[in-house]
Amino acid sequence: MSSSTITQAMILAAGKGTRLRPLTLDTPKPLVEVGGQPLIVWHIKALKAAGVTDITINASWLADKLMDALGDGEQYGVRLHWSLEEDEPLETAGGIFQALQSGKLQDAPFILVNSDVWTTFDFARLTDYTLGADQQAHLVLIDNPEHNSGGDFAINNGLASEQPIADADKYTFAGISVVSPRLVDGLAVGQPAPLAPLLKQAMIKFQVTAEVMTDNWIDVGTPERLEQVNNFIANKGAAQHLGR
Repeated sequence: MSSSTITQAMILAAGKGTRLRPLTLDTPKPLVEVGGQPLIVWHIKALKAAGVTDITINASWLADKLMDALGDGEQYGVRLHWSLEEDEPLETAGGIFQALQSGKLQDAPFILVNSDVWTTFDFARLTDYTLGADQQAHLVLIDNPEHNSGGDFAINNGLASEQPIADADKYTFAGISVVSPRLVDGLAVGQPAPLAPLLKQAMIKFQVTAEVMTDNWIDVGTPERLEQVNNFIANKGAAQHLGR
């Protein structure tokens, strides 16, 4: 295994999941069942299958229930490191910064995953990804789903940009990326901060690359899409998913 191999990940799990209420009033969104197991467990198992055994999870809403259910990760053959956001969720960049400052996340590139997506994407495609000297992130994008028809980012010569050049397509961010700790440099401890503005600043400096995946992907953000993913698994199975 080369020294550039990425062996750590962070799963974002601090949100309240308000769009899935009342289901998430007493169940943390990452523990909502999809195809017979909690949504976040699909990610944990798939990361383990890709050789990623150190996984940091940020938690805020119903954090005790989430931690009680997953523990230290031994049952999945991984080490879970919990980064608690007790007063209020710190948003994505703020959560990453706190995890780095506390040592829960090591000062090295890591795979970043949104807990509320279900995908058959193989994380092993990212474990050997090497960020360039000035590179801040590598994003995984998908064709735009109905609920985000306008897309998020374009790709121009392998570089991600907020605006496409000429008639290039825009794609939707899949909630999967490789991130350098340098991306969140300069934030304040305990200060909520979103990730998108930092990514856009880095894109202007040509520091973000991107790729488009064609794997199955669903943002489990509403009751309708939760039903959609459960129907998909029931009808087509999850044989392609490494977290099954």
